[in-house]
Amino acid sequence: MKAVVIAAAAALALTAGVASADEAMAKKYGCMACHQVAKKVVGPSFKDVAKKYKGDAGAAAHLEQVIVKGGKGVWGPVPMAPQPKAAGDAKALAAWVLSL
Repeated sequence: MKAVVIAAAAALALTAGVASADEAMAKKYGCMACHQVAKKVVGPSFKDVAKKYKGDAGAAAHLEQVIVKGGKGVWGPVPMAPQPKAAGDAKALAAWVLSL
């Protein structure tokens, strides 16, 4: 039983580390200037994005492209600026957003 508890704690610690690393990545690319995890700023919250695309099999690929190339019209009149410097990390960022 003790081993199960230790394994579960280790798994939770690893999961928390991944989430923190991806939020740090979002900060690195300036995403947090317009988005927050749980509240709307200029753009939608990351949680609202995850909710909108829940169950959509093509969501990760779509968000990856929006991160790199920008987007407009889905969340209102303010366009999302392209983030081409994030191209190498866009897949991880999209997966993180969808996991929220």
